[in-house]
Amino acid sequence: MLYFWQKLTSTLVIIFICLLGLCFFPHETFALTRQIEEAPQQFLTQSRHTLRDNQGNSWQVVFFQRKKNGEVKTVDLRLVAFPDVVTFKHPQPLKITFNQGKILFAEDKFAEQSPAPNVGEYDFMPIISQLSPTDYIELSLPDDLSLTIPAAIIVEWRSLSDL
Repeated sequence: MLYFWQKLTSTLVIIFICLLGLCFFPHETFALTRQIEEAPQQFLTQSRHTLRDNQGNSWQVVFFQRKKNGEVKTVDLRLVAFPDVVTFKHPQPLKITFNQGKILFAEDKFAEQSPAPNVGEYDFMPIISQLSPTDYIELSLPDDLSLTIPAAIIVEWRSLSDL
């Protein structure tokens, strides 16, 4: 009987130590990415994250590229807020501020028509090649809101963009 309790105690201690390791030490995370074949030889690769802005509002951040016949055709960033939280003013470029202070603007892809007022989509083809793995960026959103994209997500975007 004593042997049973020793084994049980040892097993519980090992499980507890493993759980502590998962909680307090860095571990690999997996990106929320997927690739879809939209048509023969045309692929859409996406990275999706849910992030909060400076006011605590939740955003769906979707970075995606389209390839046709092996050639990158588009690299875009779509930002989706909950309905009635934000209304994008189209056409208006997205202001991107780098952690070093550099500012760039991404062209509004919904200049003519947006699928919903709470959705913005921007051309990131000229932007992605200027991001480094140590960058984080801040996106200036309507109504004085801002959204910080951490360096880990920038690294993921760079790896998906093939640029």
